[in-house]
Amino acid sequence: MSIHPNISSSKVEGTSVYNLAGEKLGSIDDLVIDKRNGNVRYAALEFGGFLGLGTDRFPLPWGMLTYDVEKDGYVVNLDMEQLRSGPHYAKDELPAYSEEYGRGVYGHYGAHWAS
Repeated sequence: MSIHPNISSSKVEGTSVYNLAGEKLGSIDDLVIDKRNGNVRYAALEFGGFLGLGTDRFPLPWGMLTYDVEKDGYVVNLDMEQLRSGPHYAKDELPAYSEEYGRGVYGHYGAHWAS
């Protein structure tokens, strides 16, 4: 099987995300892209709720996610409690993806924000 280094955003959406222990944390609902440089800033992880109802979105710095071929999903070094305590929003309440917001998300996870 050949693994290609590029992927369409429509193929990323819906992909499962696991922690290092192999627990499924949720799935990617959306990608947030920096309009100026074209880099993916966040993956909005859909987590919680039941059958898609009442689920919140948890923005994770894209650099925290690593694709795992065997899992056919992404792996992130977070546990459930770290995720639950992170920045989040309801699907119908999109935040203003400002630089200040981004710095807060990256800061929560100890990731470096590059302007």
